[in-house]
Amino acid sequence: MFSIRLAELAQQLDAELHGNGDIAISGIASIESAKTGQITFLSSRRYRNKLLTCQASAVVLTPSDIRFFNGSSLVVKNPYLTYARIAQFFDSTPKSDIGIAPSSVIHDTVQFGKNISIGANVVIESDVVLGDHVVIGAGCFIGKKTHIGSGSRLLANVSIYHAVNIGCDCLIQSGAVIGSDGFGYAKDGEAWVKIPQLGTVIIGHRVEIGACTTIDRGSLDNTYIGNDVVIDNHCQIAHNVIIGNNTAIAGGVVMAGSLKIGCYCMIGGASVINGHIEICDKVTVTGMGMVMRSITEPGIYSSGIPVQPNRVWRKTTVLVMNIEDIRQRLNIIENKIDKE
Repeated sequence: MFSIRLAELAQQLDAELHGNGDIAISGIASIESAKTGQITFLSSRRYRNKLLTCQASAVVLTPSDIRFFNGSSLVVKNPYLTYARIAQFFDSTPKSDIGIAPSSVIHDTVQFGKNISIGANVVIESDVVLGDHVVIGAGCFIGKKTHIGSGSRLLANVSIYHAVNIGCDCLIQSGAVIGSDGFGYAKDGEAWVKIPQLGTVIIGHRVEIGACTTIDRGSLDNTYIGNDVVIDNHCQIAHNVIIGNNTAIAGGVVMAGSLKIGCYCMIGGASVINGHIEICDKVTVTGMGMVMRSITEPGIYSSGIPVQPNRVWRKTTVLVMNIEDIRQRLNIIENKIDKE
């Protein structure tokens, strides 16, 4: 079991140590469940009262919270960020063995970097290029002429279509589909004529793509995901979407085609964003937002309606459905008042 002295942990995290630096830390847990030998963190003053019963060997705190805890602690400006870094010490994700599983089916023209790991039942088509230290999980499919940069990892059952370009140090979770056809059709009378999707998907460096997320290839130009973008599970990103660097997208988001999102944006879960519009840099869309027009100013935008008791919601719905009638009646009253 991995263990580290609290003093050493403080040094590696550039944190201010208070208390016994010789305490051995062998795990991290929530403030409610942490036990002796574990470290926890306090990221919100709402949970200060829980410090009274906390059994952790140490707590990560801000300077303003240290007076509420008598035990050993690490003092930092951002406890949540420090928690993320501590968690990396205790990451229990299994490491992949270097080598190629005998059950994989790999074309002779595939180019391999150093220290490659390819799991069972992987299929890799012709002219694929894999960088150093690439990990391909069991059951993955990689289409022709795809490039995957050094240090990138595909977990089990990821499908990468042809000619996709994935940067370095990316992580693609199980079930993701990259490079599938965009939704492109022209109507011929009563019939739909499929438009071949001639572009591809280009993914930058250090991108994480969640489980069962789909990113469609471009119709003519490419779909582009910038560097350091994080995308949660079950998202749909349509053809020709462009997502700028360092943008974060929560689960269940649906993006229509030819949308352009700037850098450092945050898109809340279950949001729906129209196609052929632009969202500028540093925009936050809160959960269940419906973005129908371009956003040109940084800031926080919301449109989802919070849940209400059913009887209240029914009354609200009736008012909304009758809003035009109410408006007309109000105009009549205002006109009468103006004449008087």
